Amino acid sequence: MFDKLKKAFGGSKEEVAPKVEEKVEAAPAPEAAPAASAKPRIGYIHLSGCTGDAMSLTENYDILSTVLTDLVDIVYGQTLVDKWVHGTYAEEMPEMDLCLIEGSVCLQDEHSVQELLMAREKSGLICAFGSCAMTGCFTTFARGGQQAQPKHESFAPISSLVKVDLALPGCPVAPEMIANAVVALCNGDLEYLQPAMDIAACNAGCGCDVMTNIIRNGLCTGCGTCALACPTRAMGFTEGRPSCDRDRCIKCGSCYAMCPRAWLPIKRIKEETGL
Repeated sequence: MFDKLKKAFGGSKEEVAPKVEEKVEAAPAPEAAPAASAKPRIGYIHLSGCTGDAMSLTENYDILSTVLTDLVDIVYGQTLVDKWVHGTYAEEMPEMDLCLIEGSVCLQDEHSVQELLMAREKSGLICAFGSCAMTGCFTTFARGGQQAQPKHESFAPISSLVKVDLALPGCPVAPEMIANAVVALCNGDLEYLQPAMDIAACNAGCGCDVMTNIIRNGLCTGCGTCALACPTRAMGFTEGRPSCDRDRCIKCGSCYAMCPRAWLPIKRIKEETGL
């Protein structure tokens, strides 16, 4: 994964550098064109969800105005740019270094399925942007029959159909997390992005996982982070320990993703403690 990230956000710049020097010697004027081509190419796709993650992204415009305009090229999307397949301008999906995908995929929606599969082919990295894309979140409770698309009845996380490289959990994703992740991508800060890559393979998506994997393994410190992260207040806190109200839980995975003990190597801990 590190090699993949370096190629997408670091290695490509090293390869372009000699060509820039050659052009500078031959004709100094076109310096700006090679610099633009070295920018990471970003795409944004919205599938099935409430657009809450897109709203969190717009809250970052004061922070990311320089990043979005100077450090990256947004080459595909319905919201950030009006370029999408079967849309206004795009005849076909362009090549992308990173594609942010919001929302789960509706298995009865042929366009969404094809767009997701095409994005995997065209993108160096796929990011599950928000809990609907990562775990299915509340869309997994849909049973069909609703207006205005009664045939849409099966929703799944995008990892069910394509390989996901990194994930940003949340319902919605915190604006600060988006800003830090985008800046880290531009700077090639792989250490900061490691948790996002680890969580892409995580299938723990509800408060029950906190109870089973954290509390029952004696790892909970009673910090309360899981309860603070829960958007529906399904995670309660009694006498220094969390509890889960299953009727409120929407399986967004925020509590498990934010728990500071969720990513400890449990096998190694058991070996060292003799458990």
